[in-house]
Amino acid sequence: MHSLAERIQKQDMRALARAITLIENDDEEKLALMSDIFSIQKQAHYVGITGSPGAGKSSLINQLLTYLRKQDLTVAVIAVDPTSPFSGGALLGDRTRMNQHFMDPGIFIRSMATRGSLGGLARATKDSIRVCDAYGFDVVLVETVGVGQSELDIMKVVDTTGLVMTPNSGDVLQIFKAGIMEIADLFIINKADLPGVRKLISTLKEYMMIVQPEGWEPPIVQTVSTKAEGMPDLWKRIKDHQSYLYQTDKGAERRKQQLQLEVYDLIREEIWREVKTEMEKDHKKMEIFQNPDADPYQLARSWFQEWARKDE
Repeated sequence: MHSLAERIQKQDMRALARAITLIENDDEEKLALMSDIFSIQKQAHYVGITGSPGAGKSSLINQLLTYLRKQDLTVAVIAVDPTSPFSGGALLGDRTRMNQHFMDPGIFIRSMATRGSLGGLARATKDSIRVCDAYGFDVVLVETVGVGQSELDIMKVVDTTGLVMTPNSGDVLQIFKAGIMEIADLFIINKADLPGVRKLISTLKEYMMIVQPEGWEPPIVQTVSTKAEGMPDLWKRIKDHQSYLYQTDKGAERRKQQLQLEVYDLIREEIWREVKTEMEKDHKKMEIFQNPDADPYQLARSWFQEWARKDE
Protein backbone atom coordinates (compact mmCIF):
# COMPACT_ATOMS: atom_id res chain seq x y z
CA MET A 1 0.00 0.00 0.00
CA HIS A 2 1.17 3.54 -0.78
CA SER A 3 2.79 5.16 2.27
CA LEU A 4 0.45 8.17 2.12
CA ALA A 5 -2.59 5.87 2.03
CA GLU A 6 -1.33 4.08 5.13
CA ARG A 7 -0.82 7.36 6.98
CA ILE A 8 -4.23 8.65 5.91
CA GLN A 9 -5.83 5.48 7.21
CA LYS A 10 -4.21 6.31 10.57
CA GLN A 11 -5.72 9.83 10.36
CA ASP A 12 -2.49 11.70 9.74
CA MET A 13 -3.69 15.20 8.76
CA ARG A 14 -0.38 16.13 7.13
CA ALA A 15 -0.58 13.04 4.93
CA LEU A 16 -4.10 14.05 3.94
CA ALA A 17 -2.96 17.53 2.86
CA ARG A 18 0.08 16.07 1.08
CA ALA A 19 -2.06 13.57 -0.82
CA ILE A 20 -4.41 16.28 -2.08
CA THR A 21 -1.42 18.36 -3.23
CA LEU A 22 -0.09 15.32 -5.08
CA ILE A 23 -3.52 14.86 -6.69
CA GLU A 24 -3.78 18.53 -7.71
CA ASN A 25 -0.33 18.41 -9.28
CA ASP A 26 -1.30 15.30 -11.24
CA ASP A 27 1.74 13.49 -9.88
CA GLU A 28 2.75 10.24 -11.58
CA GLU A 29 2.04 8.43 -8.29
CA LYS A 30 -1.58 9.58 -8.27
CA LEU A 31 -3.25 6.55 -9.85
CA ALA A 32 -1.43 4.11 -7.55
CA LEU A 33 -2.33 6.22 -4.52
CA MET A 34 -5.98 6.53 -5.51
CA SER A 35 -6.32 2.81 -6.12
CA ASP A 36 -5.14 2.18 -2.55
CA ILE A 37 -7.34 4.99 -1.23
CA PHE A 38 -10.37 3.47 -2.95
CA SER A 39 -9.85 0.22 -1.07
CA ILE A 40 -10.09 1.98 2.32
CA GLN A 41 -12.87 4.52 1.75
CA LYS A 42 -15.42 4.53 4.56
CA GLN A 43 -18.70 5.73 3.03
CA ALA A 44 -18.87 9.34 4.20
CA HIS A 45 -21.88 11.30 2.97
CA TYR A 46 -20.89 13.62 0.11
CA VAL A 47 -22.90 16.85 0.06
CA GLY A 48 -22.64 19.49 -2.65
CA ILE A 49 -23.61 23.12 -2.05
CA THR A 50 -24.07 25.24 -5.17
CA GLY A 51 -25.80 28.49 -6.01
CA SER A 52 -25.31 31.95 -7.44
CA PRO A 53 -22.47 34.18 -6.20
CA GLY A 54 -23.74 36.22 -3.28
CA ALA A 55 -26.26 33.61 -2.17
CA GLY A 56 -24.27 33.08 1.02
CA LYS A 57 -22.91 29.59 0.37
CA SER A 58 -19.75 30.03 2.44
CA SER A 59 -21.64 31.59 5.35
CA LEU A 60 -24.17 28.79 5.20
CA ILE A 61 -21.45 26.14 5.25
CA ASN A 62 -19.77 27.94 8.14
CA GLN A 63 -22.94 27.66 10.24
CA LEU A 64 -23.57 24.09 9.13
CA LEU A 65 -20.06 23.18 10.26
CA THR A 66 -20.77 24.58 13.71
CA TYR A 67 -24.01 22.59 13.91
CA LEU A 68 -22.43 19.33 12.72
CA ARG A 69 -19.58 19.61 15.21
CA LYS A 70 -22.15 19.97 17.99
CA GLN A 71 -23.55 16.66 16.75
CA ASP A 72 -20.05 15.21 17.20
CA LEU A 73 -19.61 14.71 13.46
CA THR A 74 -16.30 15.30 11.66
CA VAL A 75 -16.39 17.25 8.41
CA ALA A 76 -14.13 17.92 5.42
CA VAL A 77 -14.84 20.92 3.17
CA ILE A 78 -13.63 20.98 -0.43
CA ALA A 79 -14.17 24.53 -1.71
CA VAL A 80 -13.83 24.64 -5.49
CA ASP A 81 -12.80 28.16 -6.49
CA PRO A 82 -12.15 30.00 -9.76
CA THR A 83 -8.65 29.60 -11.10
CA SER A 84 -6.13 32.42 -11.28
CA PRO A 85 -5.15 32.85 -14.95
CA PHE A 86 -1.60 33.59 -13.81
CA SER A 87 -0.75 31.14 -11.03
CA GLY A 88 -3.32 28.42 -11.68
CA GLY A 89 -4.24 28.62 -8.00
CA ALA A 90 -7.55 29.23 -6.25
CA LEU A 91 -8.52 32.89 -6.25
CA LEU A 92 -10.69 32.65 -3.13
CA GLY A 93 -8.40 30.37 -1.20
CA ASP A 94 -8.54 32.31 2.05
CA ARG A 95 -12.10 31.20 2.96
CA THR A 96 -12.20 33.89 5.62
CA ARG A 97 -15.74 33.07 6.67
CA MET A 98 -14.59 29.65 7.87
CA ASN A 99 -11.50 30.87 9.72
CA GLN A 100 -12.98 30.05 13.12
CA HIS A 101 -12.88 26.34 12.24
CA PHE A 102 -9.28 26.09 11.06
CA MET A 103 -7.92 24.98 14.44
CA ASP A 104 -10.63 22.34 14.98
CA PRO A 105 -9.07 18.86 14.47
CA GLY A 106 -12.53 17.55 13.52
CA ILE A 107 -12.68 19.85 10.49
CA PHE A 108 -10.51 19.95 7.37
CA ILE A 109 -10.91 22.79 4.84
CA ARG A 110 -9.22 22.82 1.46
CA SER A 111 -9.67 25.28 -1.40
CA MET A 112 -9.10 23.88 -4.86
CA ALA A 113 -8.81 25.63 -8.22
CA THR A 114 -11.09 24.60 -11.07
CA ARG A 115 -8.03 24.77 -13.35
CA GLY A 116 -10.37 25.56 -16.21
CA SER A 117 -11.95 22.11 -16.16
CA LEU A 118 -15.37 21.62 -17.67
CA GLY A 119 -18.01 21.56 -14.98
CA GLY A 120 -16.15 23.99 -12.76
CA LEU A 121 -15.02 20.92 -10.86
CA ALA A 122 -11.47 19.75 -11.34
CA ARG A 123 -10.88 16.03 -11.86
CA ALA A 124 -8.91 16.34 -8.64
CA THR A 125 -12.08 17.21 -6.72
CA LYS A 126 -13.50 13.70 -6.88
CA ASP A 127 -10.16 12.20 -5.86
CA SER A 128 -9.85 14.65 -2.97
CA ILE A 129 -13.32 13.72 -1.74
CA ARG A 130 -12.29 10.08 -1.71
CA VAL A 131 -9.11 10.86 0.23
CA CYS A 132 -11.16 12.70 2.86
CA ASP A 133 -13.52 9.73 3.02
CA ALA A 134 -10.63 7.32 3.53
CA TYR A 135 -9.33 9.55 6.33
CA GLY A 136 -12.58 8.88 8.16
CA PHE A 137 -14.61 12.10 7.99
CA ASP A 138 -18.33 11.59 8.53
CA VAL A 139 -19.35 14.25 6.02
CA VAL A 140 -17.60 15.78 3.00
CA LEU A 141 -19.02 19.14 1.91
CA VAL A 142 -18.23 20.41 -1.60
CA GLU A 143 -18.83 24.10 -2.32
CA THR A 144 -18.77 25.07 -5.99
CA VAL A 145 -17.86 28.34 -7.68
CA GLY A 146 -21.33 29.42 -8.73
CA VAL A 147 -24.17 28.62 -11.08
CA GLY A 148 -23.99 27.94 -14.78
CA GLN A 149 -24.36 25.10 -17.23
CA SER A 150 -20.98 23.78 -16.13
CA GLU A 151 -22.12 23.35 -12.52
CA LEU A 152 -24.20 20.37 -13.59
CA ASP A 153 -21.04 18.33 -13.11
CA ILE A 154 -21.46 18.46 -9.35
CA MET A 155 -23.95 15.61 -9.65
CA LYS A 156 -21.05 13.39 -10.75
CA VAL A 157 -19.18 13.70 -7.47
CA VAL A 158 -21.67 14.06 -4.59
CA ASP A 159 -24.60 12.12 -3.13
CA THR A 160 -26.80 15.08 -2.23
CA THR A 161 -26.88 18.49 -3.96
CA GLY A 162 -28.29 21.57 -2.23
CA LEU A 163 -29.12 24.58 -4.40
CA VAL A 164 -28.82 27.83 -2.45
CA MET A 165 -31.14 30.65 -3.52
CA THR A 166 -32.13 34.00 -2.04
CA PRO A 167 -35.40 35.98 -2.17
CA ASN A 168 -35.65 38.74 -4.79
CA SER A 169 -32.18 37.93 -6.13
CA GLY A 170 -33.34 37.89 -9.73
CA ASP A 171 -31.30 34.76 -10.47
CA VAL A 172 -34.19 32.30 -10.57
CA LEU A 173 -34.68 32.65 -14.33
CA GLN A 174 -30.97 32.09 -14.97
CA ILE A 175 -31.04 29.00 -12.76
CA PHE A 176 -34.03 27.66 -14.69
CA LYS A 177 -32.29 28.28 -18.02
CA ALA A 178 -29.04 26.68 -16.85
CA GLY A 179 -30.75 23.44 -15.89
CA ILE A 180 -29.42 23.57 -12.32
CA MET A 181 -32.92 23.02 -10.92
CA GLU A 182 -32.88 19.52 -12.35
CA ILE A 183 -29.94 18.37 -10.22
CA ALA A 184 -31.11 19.88 -6.93
CA ASP A 185 -31.96 17.33 -4.24
CA LEU A 186 -33.07 20.14 -1.97
CA PHE A 187 -33.69 23.86 -2.36
CA ILE A 188 -32.14 26.07 0.31
CA ILE A 189 -33.64 29.54 0.61
CA ASN A 190 -30.92 31.44 2.43
CA LYS A 191 -31.42 34.97 3.82
CA ALA A 192 -35.00 33.87 4.50
CA ASP A 193 -35.51 36.90 6.74
CA LEU A 194 -35.71 39.10 3.63
CA PRO A 195 -38.95 39.94 1.79
CA GLY A 196 -39.93 37.74 -1.14
CA VAL A 197 -39.67 34.32 0.52
CA ARG A 198 -43.29 33.36 -0.15
CA LYS A 199 -42.99 34.29 -3.82
CA LEU A 200 -39.82 32.20 -4.20
CA ILE A 201 -41.43 29.21 -2.46
CA SER A 202 -44.44 29.54 -4.75
CA THR A 203 -42.16 29.62 -7.80
CA LEU A 204 -40.34 26.49 -6.67
CA LYS A 205 -43.58 24.63 -6.01
CA GLU A 206 -44.87 25.60 -9.45
CA TYR A 207 -41.63 24.30 -10.93
CA MET A 208 -42.06 20.94 -9.19
CA MET A 209 -45.65 20.69 -10.39
CA ILE A 210 -44.37 21.10 -13.95
CA VAL A 211 -41.50 18.60 -13.78
CA GLN A 212 -43.29 16.17 -11.43
CA PRO A 213 -40.16 14.55 -9.98
CA GLU A 214 -40.34 10.78 -9.58
CA GLY A 215 -39.59 9.30 -6.20
CA TRP A 216 -37.77 12.07 -4.36
CA GLU A 217 -39.40 15.50 -4.31
CA PRO A 218 -36.79 18.13 -3.37
CA PRO A 219 -37.80 19.78 -0.09
CA ILE A 220 -37.58 23.54 0.43
CA VAL A 221 -35.52 24.59 3.45
CA GLN A 222 -35.36 28.12 4.83
CA THR A 223 -32.16 29.34 6.48
CA VAL A 224 -30.66 32.56 7.77
CA SER A 225 -26.94 31.86 7.90
CA THR A 226 -26.08 35.18 9.57
CA LYS A 227 -28.25 34.13 12.53
CA ALA A 228 -27.51 30.40 12.39
CA GLU A 229 -31.19 29.69 11.76
CA GLY A 230 -32.48 26.60 9.97
CA MET A 231 -29.44 24.35 10.39
CA PRO A 232 -31.26 21.47 12.19
CA ASP A 233 -33.92 21.33 9.46
CA LEU A 234 -31.29 21.56 6.71
CA TRP A 235 -29.31 18.66 8.15
CA LYS A 236 -32.46 16.58 8.67
CA ARG A 237 -33.41 17.02 5.01
CA ILE A 238 -29.89 16.05 3.91
CA LYS A 239 -30.08 12.90 6.07
CA ASP A 240 -33.53 12.11 4.69
CA HIS A 241 -32.10 12.19 1.19
CA GLN A 242 -29.20 9.97 2.22
CA SER A 243 -31.68 7.40 3.56
CA TYR A 244 -33.66 7.60 0.35
CA LEU A 245 -30.55 6.91 -1.73
CA TYR A 246 -29.64 3.79 0.22
CA GLN A 247 -33.15 2.39 0.47
CA THR A 248 -34.34 2.75 -3.13
CA ASP A 249 -33.37 1.68 -6.63
CA LYS A 250 -32.90 5.36 -7.53
CA GLY A 251 -29.89 5.55 -5.25
CA ALA A 252 -28.33 2.43 -6.75
CA GLU A 253 -28.93 3.80 -10.24
CA ARG A 254 -27.25 7.11 -9.35
CA ARG A 255 -24.18 5.34 -7.98
CA LYS A 256 -23.96 3.23 -11.14
CA GLN A 257 -24.14 6.32 -13.36
CA GLN A 258 -21.48 8.10 -11.28
CA LEU A 259 -19.14 5.12 -11.58
CA GLN A 260 -19.60 5.00 -15.35
CA LEU A 261 -18.96 8.74 -15.73
CA GLU A 262 -15.89 8.54 -13.52
CA VAL A 263 -14.36 5.69 -15.53
CA TYR A 264 -14.92 7.65 -18.75
CA ASP A 265 -13.37 10.76 -17.20
CA LEU A 266 -10.28 8.81 -16.13
CA ILE A 267 -9.86 7.31 -19.60
CA ARG A 268 -10.26 10.74 -21.18
CA GLU A 269 -7.67 12.17 -18.78
CA GLU A 270 -5.14 9.43 -19.51
CA ILE A 271 -5.53 9.76 -23.27
CA TRP A 272 -5.19 13.56 -23.08
CA ARG A 273 -2.03 13.29 -20.99
CA GLU A 274 -0.39 10.79 -23.34
CA VAL A 275 -1.32 12.64 -26.53
CA LYS A 276 -0.13 15.99 -25.14
CA THR A 277 3.18 14.53 -23.94
CA GLU A 278 3.81 12.81 -27.28
CA MET A 279 3.01 15.86 -29.38
CA GLU A 280 5.09 18.25 -27.29
CA LYS A 281 8.17 16.12 -27.95
CA ASP A 282 7.93 17.09 -31.62
CA HIS A 283 9.27 20.64 -32.05
CA LYS A 284 7.94 20.86 -35.60
CA LYS A 285 4.43 20.27 -34.36
CA MET A 286 4.81 22.95 -31.72
CA GLU A 287 5.98 25.42 -34.36
CA ILE A 288 2.61 25.08 -36.10
CA PHE A 289 1.06 27.08 -33.25
CA GLN A 290 2.95 30.09 -34.55
CA ASN A 291 0.60 30.10 -37.52
CA PRO A 292 -2.74 31.72 -36.54
CA ASP A 293 -4.35 30.34 -39.71
CA ALA A 294 -3.65 26.69 -38.86
CA ASP A 295 -6.80 24.55 -38.93
CA PRO A 296 -7.28 23.31 -35.32
CA TYR A 297 -9.82 20.66 -36.38
CA GLN A 298 -7.51 19.11 -38.93
CA LEU A 299 -4.56 19.25 -36.53
CA ALA A 300 -6.50 17.61 -33.71
CA ARG A 301 -7.78 14.85 -35.99
CA SER A 302 -4.45 14.08 -37.63
CA TRP A 303 -2.40 14.26 -34.43
CA PHE A 304 -4.76 11.99 -32.56
CA GLN A 305 -4.79 9.47 -35.39
CA GLU A 306 -1.00 9.59 -35.47
CA TRP A 307 -0.84 8.93 -31.71
CA ALA A 308 -3.34 6.07 -31.98
CA ARG A 309 -1.19 4.35 -34.63
CA LYS A 310 2.14 4.79 -32.85
CA ASP A 311 2.22 1.26 -31.36
CA GLU A 312 1.16 -0.53 -34.53
